[in-house]
Amino acid sequence: QVQLVESGGGLVQPGGSLRLSCAASTNIFNFNALGWYRQAPGKQRELVATITQDSSTNYADSVKGRFTISRDNARNQVYLQMNSLKPEDTAVYYCEADYGTIGYWGQGTQVTVSS
Repeated sequence: QVQLVESGGGLVQPGGSLRLSCAASTNIFNFNALGWYRQAPGKQRELVATITQDSSTNYADSVKGRFTISRDNARNQVYLQMNSLKPEDTAVYYCEADYGTIGYWGQGTQVTVSS
């Protein structure tokens, strides 16, 4: 059973930064792609960023230039560096891993951007 555990969320002021981490219980190179999603209150879950096995990345337009996704295969971790945070970035952030047609999800970590 694959487990994904997110960490690094918290309360930050607008313009601040946070780094989210996602630790996998297995070798992340086995996954086709890894990603970060978020869900704000009353809204649908949305894609934030993805990274493939060859480290190709994709970002939602709303975070381009501010967020960076990366992976450390040796540590079996995926990261999301978030800079210039805005109140509209407030959400629960989830790590997701694709293995064929199966998607695995973490439990989420809360990010709150507020003064």
